Amino acid sequence: MLQSGGNPLGFGASDFLLFFLAGLFLLFAVLWKPALQTRIARFADKTGWCMLLLAALPVALRLLLLPHHPVPTPDVYDEFSHLLVADTLLHFRLGNPPHPLHQFFETFFVLQEPTYSSIYPIGQGLTLAFGRLISGLAWTGVVLCIAAFCALCYWMLRTWTTPAWALLGGMLAVIEFGPLNLWMNCYWGGALGATAGCLVFGSLPRLERAWKRRYAVLLGAGFAIHMLTRPFESTLLLASIVLFFVPVLRHREKWRLLARSAGFAMLAITPAIVLTLLQNKEVTHHWTTLPYALSQYQYGVPATLTFQKNALPHVPLTPQQALDYKAQSSMHGDPDTPERFLLRLIYRIRYYRFFFLPPLYAALVAFLFAFRQRHFLWIVGTLAIFALGTNLFPYLLVHYLSGVTCLFVLVSAVGLKQLARLTIRNAPAGQEAVRILVLLCFAHFVFWYGLHLFENAPFSFAMMRYETWDAINHGNPAERIAVNKQLAAIPGKLLVFVRYWPNHIFQNEWVWNAADIDRSRIVWARDLGTSENEKLLRYYPDRKPFLLEPDARPAILSPLK
Repeated sequence: MLQSGGNPLGFGASDFLLFFLAGLFLLFAVLWKPALQTRIARFADKTGWCMLLLAALPVALRLLLLPHHPVPTPDVYDEFSHLLVADTLLHFRLGNPPHPLHQFFETFFVLQEPTYSSIYPIGQGLTLAFGRLISGLAWTGVVLCIAAFCALCYWMLRTWTTPAWALLGGMLAVIEFGPLNLWMNCYWGGALGATAGCLVFGSLPRLERAWKRRYAVLLGAGFAIHMLTRPFESTLLLASIVLFFVPVLRHREKWRLLARSAGFAMLAITPAIVLTLLQNKEVTHHWTTLPYALSQYQYGVPATLTFQKNALPHVPLTPQQALDYKAQSSMHGDPDTPERFLLRLIYRIRYYRFFFLPPLYAALVAFLFAFRQRHFLWIVGTLAIFALGTNLFPYLLVHYLSGVTCLFVLVSAVGLKQLARLTIRNAPAGQEAVRILVLLCFAHFVFWYGLHLFENAPFSFAMMRYETWDAINHGNPAERIAVNKQLAAIPGKLLVFVRYWPNHIFQNEWVWNAADIDRSRIVWARDLGTSENEKLLRYYPDRKPFLLEPDARPAILSPLK
């Protein structure tokens, strides 16, 4: 039993949880009538209204949380690198000229030579730049991406299942990937790749049935967006598309239709190819060299299919950090074996829980009974291609799999549909089971969303420490916010030297700058020692110099002496 809260009856957090579930089940029993099912089925047939609802719902729910969970503050180096892409694009260029004293600005996932640029493709940066254009906040682009994904997830499901189940899948997308999810509360992507996947996997069955030009263009557009977001995983996406059309090749009369559709798809993909080549040329000075690949060559990170064993990033590291980095590199640099590959794949299964709420695990088992249909067997093959393909990379983050997010939602919806057909002694036991599972999914979301909505209430404090599923910016990076507030209160142009202590955790990086470093109000620089720092002080004679020691608790910001 959890500790009791401060109330006259002495109820604890577990008591409030039981009351909540009991009330929800009672409300469900009262409201869930055949007439309600009929109304939902009719509404599910109205594609435009359903898409509008599913787009607006996650946005409205997240905005309601702003008093306790404000606009996210970037904290991870991937986020800052994507924001650099956005800022570079808003300067109407794909790369920035190198700084003459770039040694002070070395940081993760950012090239300093031959240009000062992010190592990432421009897909996520375009989203963040669009957000800044329309509202002044890069986060607006993230929110709009989530809205587009939830709406297009329903559109994609419409071609795979009935409208009512498609609407349920869209609602599951809202509660799984909406206001409480990592992808809506950070800047390093996920929603854009998921949106691209919806366009691809929603167009394929439509194209096979009708061979219309617009479906081919939508297929190409989805692939183009994915290519600008996750270039490596786009090869896996291409493999799944080819696999989908393999059965069509048996019918010679359809070859012409397939070739015609491929031509229209390529028209939509071509701008993305051109944009990628232009970015390569602008950033790396070579048409075919990706910024990501150049970073791996120069720094050894991020790792690709083969990790450079003794490569160190070109940033100042303490001796202990260097040893830790080499140890990590050697672990991934050992020759791979089938046993290591299989163990890594099994170990990574835990990451897939990101795409399913716990009650939906039962739907995964029920989905196995849909294998008799060729298209559902192809879905399993596509998920296997992505699972095996991403396993070639030394690390795994959930947004690597963003392109197949809608397929995970489809598996849940189809699995629930299969389960609903279960009968025991001619009684519709499956339908009751599905209602309970769906109720548990919504109860999970409503409960945790309610705690965040009323975060200052005693029962919220009592339960919040048990939250493990959601990734909303609870508390936010407090150190960065505090330091940013101190700097905002200081007038004029500033130069902040960052000095790390020997026990510094190297992932906690503070040296991040805008696309135009010299014109920024605040310039962040690495502390390279008194004699070296003099070079930058002479370069910026009009800036007030400060010293930041982020490893202190709290972080210390003081005038440079």
